[in-house]
Amino acid sequence: MTRVISISDEAYEKLSKLKKEKSFSEIVLELSIEKSKNNLDEFAGILSEKEAKEIKKEIYKERKTKSRRFL
Repeated sequence: MTRVISISDEAYEKLSKLKKEKSFSEIVLELSIEKSKNNLDEFAGILSEKEAKEIKKEIYKERKTKSRRFL
């Protein structure tokens, strides 16, 4: 099933440049998949094990102290 949508001239031009041999539907699907990926995946593995342990230690330390939000 197909749908008719309206987009601005600027959006059309940008999609046209991206599409090359693909259909507009393929481009829209590709872009929507890229946007829907979990952004946290970008950060997986960027810390060394030592850095991760230090951050974890600091988090647990802060959890044990009184909240500073209400001071």
